[in-house]
Amino acid sequence: MKLGRPTWTEARGALQKALSANEPILRDNQELRDRALVKQSEVIMHIPVAIGDYTDFYSSRNHAENVRKMFQPNESPLGPNWLHLPIGYHGRASSVVVSGTDIHRPNGQTRSDETKPPVFGPCKLMDFELEMAFLIGPGNELGSPIPIADAENHIFGMVLMNDWSARDIQKWEIQPLGPFLSKSIGTSISPWIVTMDALAPFVTANPVQFPEVAQYLRHTDRFNFDIKLQVELHGEEMREPHVISNSNFKHMYWTMKQQLTHHTSNGCNLRPGDLLGSGTISGPTKDSRGCMMELSWKGTDPIDCGNGVKRTFLRDGDRVTLKGHCDNGEFRVGFGECTGKLLPAIDYFSK
Repeated sequence: MKLGRPTWTEARGALQKALSANEPILRDNQELRDRALVKQSEVIMHIPVAIGDYTDFYSSRNHAENVRKMFQPNESPLGPNWLHLPIGYHGRASSVVVSGTDIHRPNGQTRSDETKPPVFGPCKLMDFELEMAFLIGPGNELGSPIPIADAENHIFGMVLMNDWSARDIQKWEIQPLGPFLSKSIGTSISPWIVTMDALAPFVTANPVQFPEVAQYLRHTDRFNFDIKLQVELHGEEMREPHVISNSNFKHMYWTMKQQLTHHTSNGCNLRPGDLLGSGTISGPTKDSRGCMMELSWKGTDPIDCGNGVKRTFLRDGDRVTLKGHCDNGEFRVGFGECTGKLLPAIDYFSK
């Protein structure tokens, strides 16, 4: 990854050629095929890279405005800085896990009744977040920002991401420094990294940004992508999974170039394999919201999962599966899936 775009492109071309139906290297050599190819059903997928650092952004305008409406309905739709810079926070890289890893409901401090002291116990408002993330190829030296004209050369590829979130723990701990234990429960990513070369046919118009952003964040080339996203929920009492959200990465307000450039604008150094999350991806419609907090509007409007099953937040035993693909009628590229099951909280006091 740290070798850069020319090496990535060369390696991708060599693999495409070797796997082509018109290429005899594998096509006509059964012994080599048996040695080189392994059935996907027989493979245990692992996390694709060693992730040294992890940053999560907050770059969906629809999501940010929905959160504001729920929690600060009398305030302006966005915070005063939101339209001027891509907001982010530093997450916990050690709890980034590969798809298929189950996650325990966390214990933590919550305060549901503001007239009483906080209590410690299992989270009651467990949520998922529909996100995507990109991985860094070549890094930069400490003190050397990456200009936006060069940002693309540092972005290796993308994965699906679910940033599991404990909303009641988050609400109590978030002031004044932002989320902490409510977010380090686990962050699931898909095992397949889709390179930016593979995504090039699906580039689409950048979001309209007003007011005009600062000079260091401006770019005119298109670097937004039409990636169709879906969330399935499968509870233990449900016969089959139920789709609860259909969204699209193209709804993001800040581009990956802007996120990366802003991240390094103070001289912060990024390293190969660092993970940068998009933040919750929500579209303009109710069914395109990217988390249960939005879909159920803070628990006031239960989500219909079919056959009389409803949810406001996740229950123990629920499996959440994110899926994503691009399709322009000529090419289709899939991201596979990012899945995980919510397990009961560990009994803290019996340990």
